[in-house]
Amino acid sequence: MGFTSNRTLLEKADLAIRDLQDGGGYLLPAQAKKFMRLLIKQSELMGMATVVPMAAPKQQIAKIKFGSRVLRAGREGTRLSDQDRTRPDFSYMELDAKLFKAEVDLSDESLEDSIEREDLRQTIMEMLAEAIGRDMEEVLVMGDMTSPDPFLAQLDGILVQTVSHVVDAGGNKLTKDVLFDTVRTLPSEYLRVKKSLSFLTSVDTELGYRNTLAERATIGGDRWLETDVPVMYSGIPIRAIPLFPENLPAPASGATPAPAPGGGAAPAPSPAPVARDRSAIVLANPKNLQVGIWRKIRIETWRDISAGVLRVVATLRFDTKWADELGTVRVSNVVAS
Repeated sequence: MGFTSNRTLLEKADLAIRDLQDGGGYLLPAQAKKFMRLLIKQSELMGMATVVPMAAPKQQIAKIKFGSRVLRAGREGTRLSDQDRTRPDFSYMELDAKLFKAEVDLSDESLEDSIEREDLRQTIMEMLAEAIGRDMEEVLVMGDMTSPDPFLAQLDGILVQTVSHVVDAGGNKLTKDVLFDTVRTLPSEYLRVKKSLSFLTSVDTELGYRNTLAERATIGGDRWLETDVPVMYSGIPIRAIPLFPENLPAPASGATPAPAPGGGAAPAPSPAPVARDRSAIVLANPKNLQVGIWRKIRIETWRDISAGVLRVVATLRFDTKWADELGTVRVSNVVAS
């Protein structure tokens, strides 16, 4: 393909992108909704969570909950007394969307067939959504505002936010005993509808537990090897989230060196290498996770004719919060495989 055809190709692609744009490069409302649907489709976690299109970069979401008994003993023809009436607990959760950008280079080779045979706008939307959805899932899980990684430091993800109930797996692989302790740690009020809960963990952690079940010399053991049905514990599925970490460091040892013979401190031993083979597990109702995406998504292009590349710049804002963090449990210090 020569220089002229490269230029023509990129001009067509640039025009296709411009068809998506509103003033200032923003997607039209219908296109923004479609882009959000593509993002959700590309992310395992967002497909289970509650995704909220935000009308502004900051948005408060009202929460209502009946935390105590509402029924009282009644008598015919008599209303309840004032002290027997109950009120719901009102609170608010604020989503504060953080700014993220993506720059994607699309070569003329990757666009050539799409221009002639496909809907180029759809192709570009899907390619962007696939990449952005994957990265969004990483920060939704691993986000930590104390992280040295500027990308992860934008917001706190679910591993950092889950703090009220924590179980230490003790450096062991995932077992039924760890799962038992996790379920027992969750307050009973959140276990009323267990089928709404899920164990969220890494791919290797789920595979390791599946392999343990498959070692049993039973028909059920063969089932875990031959099928891709979710592994269950007490009716709660264990779901593998691709971006869950599998290289977290083991907890630092608190041991102190023994005193040297004759008194005085012993020479400090050289520090042992820290194993980075730990993962984590979160027990929660995935719908409890709120992912807010500001509706104004911007997509702009820049053409590099000599390189034969169309650079697409996407700008969006999002945030995530547990609607009710008390209904979650985090398992730490579990060996990934």
